[in-house]
Amino acid sequence: MSLPALVLDPPFNVTRSSHVVLNVADLKASRVFYEEVIGLVLTQETDGALYYRGIEEACHHSLVLRQKSGARSCARIGMRVYTEADLDKAFSYFKEKGCAVAWDNVPFQGKTLHVTDPFGVELELCASMPVLPRQITQFSKHKGGCAQRIDHYQLLTPDVRKACEFYMAFGFRLTEYIAPDDGSLRGVFLQRKGNPHDIVFFTGDGPQLHHVAFFSPEAQHLLKACDIAGSLGFGRNVERGPGRHGPGHAMFVYFRDPDGHRIELFNTHYQVMDIENEPVRWDPADPNVSFPWGLPAQRTWFEEVTPFEGQPLRPMPHKANPLTLERFLAERA
Repeated sequence: MSLPALVLDPPFNVTRSSHVVLNVADLKASRVFYEEVIGLVLTQETDGALYYRGIEEACHHSLVLRQKSGARSCARIGMRVYTEADLDKAFSYFKEKGCAVAWDNVPFQGKTLHVTDPFGVELELCASMPVLPRQITQFSKHKGGCAQRIDHYQLLTPDVRKACEFYMAFGFRLTEYIAPDDGSLRGVFLQRKGNPHDIVFFTGDGPQLHHVAFFSPEAQHLLKACDIAGSLGFGRNVERGPGRHGPGHAMFVYFRDPDGHRIELFNTHYQVMDIENEPVRWDPADPNVSFPWGLPAQRTWFEEVTPFEGQPLRPMPHKANPLTLERFLAERA
């Protein structure tokens, strides 16, 4: 099947997934979950917001929790660019593509660009943040899952191919994809930082955030996070896993925070930088490769997601929702 072309000289330079802004109803409950279970470091507390970073992260925040009543929602997902000049180029690029773009003054960030992509995803691009000491060697302060850094987002969108084409046009690289024999793209894994993904799109009513993933160093940290969750009354928030992904071979656990936002902890990745590395198709005919072991996901993992604040849902052309290869396989069985 044909795939979008790789752009080696992008119009501006995105470096990585950077941060996510989630709306939550109870900052006190969220604080216990993210500090004790996930193991993030509280960088800053303001009136109505908490700013967190992973234990190896030096930049000010990779997670922002904003106090807001009502149903859970995601305000924005963040991407870093190299320089402020890249921000200026991004402004011109997205405006030319017909996207809503605006400059904003965001706390604890340098110059910041807000973009609404053609699929309703709310993006926030910045080139700098205040720098603080890394906590990676402060072992006495490590808690729960010892989340080291933010890694990627998984989103739902009605048209995965169009989303793939849009993001690859400004430099994202396709590393893996799910495609049945009918030639449609059901899922794509796109990256800028040299491992399999910074942003993932799967077929579904969108735009919606399925999960945010943080890297956790060892398998025992995943188990410890589950034990801490159980001891603090969050046991039922352990939604899926421990298990092992096929491609990438990562062990994983998925949690739901007190508002229902889904957080993944996982423990490994492979490197994909060299130009001769072609995108890898996930083969629906071989489930043993795709899911080596682990119990099937429960229904909520497929059906409960986080909408973007202020964005209406755009339905899929077809009602079937193969959110993952696991569901695709089940539907084909």
